Parts: sequence; C-alpha cells; structure tokens
Amino acid sequence: MLNSNKKETLKSRFLAGNKIFKAASVVMLVFTLQQAQAQKIAHVQMDSLIQLMPETKQAMDIAQGYLKDLEKQVTTMKAEFDSKYQDYLANKDTYSDLVRKTKEEELQTLNQRIEDFRQQAQADYQKKYTELSKPIQEKAKKAIDAVAKEGGYKYVLDTSTGVVLFHEASDDILSLVKKKMDTMPAAVLPGSGGTAPNKVTPKPQPKGTGGGK
Repeated sequence: MLNSNKKETLKSRFLAGNKIFKAASVVMLVFTLQQAQAQKIAHVQMDSLIQLMPETKQAMDIAQGYLKDLEKQVTTMKAEFDSKYQDYLANKDTYSDLVRKTKEEELQTLNQRIEDFRQQAQADYQKKYTELSKPIQEKAKKAIDAVAKEGGYKYVLDTSTGVVLFHEASDDILSLVKKKMDTMPAAVLPGSGGTAPNKVTPKPQPKGTGGGK
C-alpha cells in the first residue's frame, strides 16, 4: 500500500502534468486562431469572369450554329408532315378504309418522330453546351489557382453562386485573374477547328470595384 506522502507526491505530479497539458492546449488553440486569422481570403464573381473570356463568345457562336442545324431538321420534318396531312384532308373521302387507316397511321408515326427528334435535339444541345463550357471553366479555374498561389491566398470564394452568406473583408481578384488569362493559351473548344477567338476588351468599371480590399 502507498503511504500518505507518496500519495501526495503522485497527486502533485498529476496535477502539475494536467496544468502543463492545459497550458499547451491553450497555446495550440491561440496559435491555430492566429493562423486562421492570418490566412488571406479572396473572392471573384465566376459568372462575370466567364463573360469576359473571348472563348465564351466563340462557344456561343458554335452552340448557336449547332442549334440552327437542329431547328432546320425539325422544319424539314414538319414541312413533310404538313404536306402529307393536307394531302390526306383533300383525298380522305376517296380513300378506302384500309388506305385511310394506313395514311392516318403514317401521319401519327411521322408526328411522333418529330416529337422524339425535338426531345433528343434538346438533350443534344445541352450536351453540346456542356462540352463547350468545360474547357472555358477549366481555363478560368487554372487562372484562379495561379493567382491564388502567387498572392498567397488560402481560400477563393465564388460570390456569383449566392452560397456564401457572410465572409470577412477579402480581395476581389477578378482583374488579376483576367490579366492572368490574357497570358494563357486560348481554350480549345470542340467544333472550333482549333481557331483562337478574338480577345474581348472589358468595359471600364466604376471606381471602387477594382482588385483591392
């Protein structure tokens, strides 16, 4: 059995060790808070940045051309349907029951083909738009990453999404990212044939909206 003196010694050592542990924890907490406060934060409106990119105009032109081709095909199919439908109306009284039934089924089938094509065309257009947007977004992301590393920013917030409800004062790096992208190769868009887009000159911004805090 431990005597009272040994018990008191062990108790003192335990209490002393506990105090040291608590003191170390406080120091680590303060250090962590200081580190968090020292971290630089920036923000950028991704939507505005994308709109400033010349590749965006090029992508919109390609997408518009793709959409016109789809609409042209729908117009051709609709004209075929209208022609056959008018022919049916003009001659239905002269048709036998079998011919009338065959004509009606043909019109129904053609009408269904038009509706199916419209739905597929919408899906194809959305897929094309996504394909065109991907290299543009990737270039913007690379430029943001480069500016963040050069400026020592730990976080970059996208203020165009509306997800950020509150943040401390931060640097707007849109102009810095735009300047960085001007030094990068143009994003290669599907269907562009590797042709580089013309650069877009940004509109002058009102004072106080620049790249500072």
